[in-house]
Amino acid sequence: MPLLNKTRARSEAPYQSPSKRSAWSPARLALTAFFAMDGFLFAAWVVRIPDIRGQVSATHSALGLALLCLSAGAVATMPVIGRLCVRYGSKPVTIASVALLSLAVPLPAHTHSVLSLGAVLLLFGAGYGAANVAMNSAAVDLVRELRRPVMPSFHAGYSLGGLLGAGVGGLLAGTLSTTWALALSGALGLAVTAAAGTALLRGQAGRPAQAPAARRTAGAGAGTGAEAAGKTPATPAPGVARSVRLLVVLLGLTALLDAYGEGAIADWATLHLTDDVHATAGLAAAGYAAFAFAMTAGRVGGTWLSIRIGQTRLIATGGLTACAGMLVVALAPSVAAALAGLVLVGLGLANIFPLAIAQAGAAGGPRGVATASTLGYAGMLIGPPVIGFLADAVGLPLALTTVAGAAALAGLLPFAVRSRRPVAASH
Repeated sequence: MPLLNKTRARSEAPYQSPSKRSAWSPARLALTAFFAMDGFLFAAWVVRIPDIRGQVSATHSALGLALLCLSAGAVATMPVIGRLCVRYGSKPVTIASVALLSLAVPLPAHTHSVLSLGAVLLLFGAGYGAANVAMNSAAVDLVRELRRPVMPSFHAGYSLGGLLGAGVGGLLAGTLSTTWALALSGALGLAVTAAAGTALLRGQAGRPAQAPAARRTAGAGAGTGAEAAGKTPATPAPGVARSVRLLVVLLGLTALLDAYGEGAIADWATLHLTDDVHATAGLAAAGYAAFAFAMTAGRVGGTWLSIRIGQTRLIATGGLTACAGMLVVALAPSVAAALAGLVLVGLGLANIFPLAIAQAGAAGGPRGVATASTLGYAGMLIGPPVIGFLADAVGLPLALTTVAGAAALAGLLPFAVRSRRPVAASH
């Protein structure tokens, strides 16, 4: 596993202001398009789940097991994709992964049993998990090349793509069959993959010239000063390697705590608003929309905030903001207060996940991204059922307060991460 010897000074050095030429390079635009397409394709599937459920005649529990296959396929694939990114480079793996996701999107519409749906969702999940690891690995490389914390902007693209996919899917639900809707979504995904993939492979994001030794290690996440000078990278000492692994795990736990909240909000917020706060169905739907828009807006401004206050402070501030907002959502007696709380939760959670993944990639390369992503998406997997079990035991409002606790812990973990940054071995 190629591990980088990152010094504290390097990992916390101020980012350079981008030139007009490189701020939005073709490579960055292309990779943002891939993130947006990933969100669009996933949302296109989500809005058709009720139709697919009726098509396969699934009970709630059977559908839950089929959906678990999607998560299982994603989590099982992520570590493998990390190794492929090391060997072949993150850009070609990104293109192949989004192409696989695009080909898998139409398949659920052709299933007629829960078993066949589960098998198809394993493939869908594999494409989704592969795309997320490969795209984030490529994004980490571009962040390093641009010397600017632009990772939140890529995840903003994902959020915007998801909003667009949900909106278009909802508008066409009554006029376009599930088969045609998913087939057209897959075709659009392949078209974007072809166009953006060409730009991604050609774009260099203003990368300075490197010596051959540095180029050979670039795919494995190399980028220290010694390597840029053309020197052979030193093998990290065992103590440094252990520090890097621990650092990546702590960052993965930060992502997990964030994703726990995102998954819980997605599955339980609407039900809480209708059953406990007594909101109308329209206001409950508007509550989740407000959360999604707030998260998108927070990510759009994430790069600016990262530069102004620093990534550690941004994660900490976000965690505490989401904690306060979630307490309001869970315990507020009025609809207006709960809706305002959801906006705070969206703003608070917006940048924790992308910044945690970015720092894991900077420390451990593509495999660092894979490890942190696997932990992160595990959080999204366990969040909804944990809330469900707790809701049966103590009620949904109290169960949702665990999201507040998770957000606060996610905000505090970066301080432990900062103290664990490995010191570079001498060259």
